[in-house]
Amino acid sequence: MSYPEMNCCMQCGSRLEERWNAEEQKMVPWCPVCGQFQFPMFSTGVVMIIMNREKNRMLLIRQFHDSRYYFVAGYVEKGENAEQAAAREISEEVGLTAEQIEYNGSVYFSLSNTLLFSYIVTVKDEAVSANSEVDDYCWFTPEEAERTVPKHELAELLLTHYLHGDPMPAAL
Repeated sequence: MSYPEMNCCMQCGSRLEERWNAEEQKMVPWCPVCGQFQFPMFSTGVVMIIMNREKNRMLLIRQFHDSRYYFVAGYVEKGENAEQAAAREISEEVGLTAEQIEYNGSVYFSLSNTLLFSYIVTVKDEAVSANSEVDDYCWFTPEEAERTVPKHELAELLLTHYLHGDPMPAAL
């Protein structure tokens, strides 16, 4: 099946079969009971490279007792768009106010079955007020951030795309 993670209908639980979908121009899971094509479900999230006004420092955080620094991220909630989610997550996790939100690309992150939208977000000030989800935080120059983020992981991919224009893969 072209969607290996989908074996049963999400509506009725019946076993799916493959059928040609002319609109999609490919084989797609079909529920013979519901009479409908079934498409994969995934979460939608945001990850933000938070910059100060001068754009010479970026904020990285540590969470969940991990010793590594990452960017602020979170899920898009029902009823909000990705940009609203970015501003909300920044406000909730580190107490900062987004001034400018600029799209940085997107990537499907298979570990959490999430389509992530990346943004460069300029904030009003650097006075962080972290919530209980954040173990630690620090402002880094872009060069320091490159040395600090985990290598060969999403954070490095997003950062090198922003700083150097490196290509973003469709999936990770």
